[in-house]
Amino acid sequence: MLSRTAENLFWMGRYIERADATARLIEMGRGMAMLPGSNESEEWRSVARATAAPESLTGEGAAAEDVIRHLLLDADNPSSIRSCLVQARANGRAIRTALTQDMWETLNDGWRTLEQATPARLKDDLPRYLDWTRQRAAAFRGAAETSLLRNDGYAFLRLGEYVERADMTLRLLDVKYYVLLPETDVVGGGRDYHQWTSVLRATSALRTYHHVHRDNYTPWGIAEFLVLNRMFPRSVMFSYLGLERYLEDLAAVYGVRRACQNTAAGMVKRLMGFDTGGLFQFGLHEFIVEAVGCTHRLSREIAAAYDF
Repeated sequence: MLSRTAENLFWMGRYIERADATARLIEMGRGMAMLPGSNESEEWRSVARATAAPESLTGEGAAAEDVIRHLLLDADNPSSIRSCLVQARANGRAIRTALTQDMWETLNDGWRTLEQATPARLKDDLPRYLDWTRQRAAAFRGAAETSLLRNDGYAFLRLGEYVERADMTLRLLDVKYYVLLPETDVVGGGRDYHQWTSVLRATSALRTYHHVHRDNYTPWGIAEFLVLNRMFPRSVMFSYLGLERYLEDLAAVYGVRRACQNTAAGMVKRLMGFDTGGLFQFGLHEFIVEAVGCTHRLSREIAAAYDF
């Protein structure tokens, strides 16, 4: 496969996943800001921090409207939902023959929807735009799953998705670190419950967490689930197992192992060496910082290994 094609598939996967994750974060911020007694500005600043927004949106005085506009519509923000979907379509257009018809149609259908949005309309139409974004991402994944050959192109697409998913889950946990580890005298309150479940909602984990832990919504349970659970598709462990699998597939296809294969395998081994107590004994925040750095390094190593 041409390195240009591999690069476009990898970044297409990242952009689609980023658009979906950003929509989930905005929905989380919106829900938390509506709770009685919530600090609306702080909730939106936490969303901005999770997406590495500029300091003007993460400091005191940042307005909810500005955060939403930046994350949803801002054409100058390469990580806004609008920019991600435009760039994903541009990637697809550059390698049109490498995509199936179903995949191209999901990228092309309604792609100008957000261009028609204005900041003035966001307040009333925000849920509709967020739902539309998530539906587009789900449709694209479904089209890829049901129509794309399981060759090296499929591996590059999935690698992009898993790199972005691991990174977003880690950054969300880091931003909510002090929420997940509250002061002892407020543990168990209604505010706690909604804060903890907001993190699960942002990762579509609420029902699956309940299936595993029932009503035991504890900070350590949530952190363990989102980091170490091997069966939940948005956990860090699941993402790295996927990265290891598809990188090994590429090593078999091309007949050579590179640094990226060793990095992914090393992180999987590290994750498997933790239990809940071990994760907190090491330090959740310290682990998250380490894992974010590893994920960014892995992305660079994949690009270097396959010349993009």
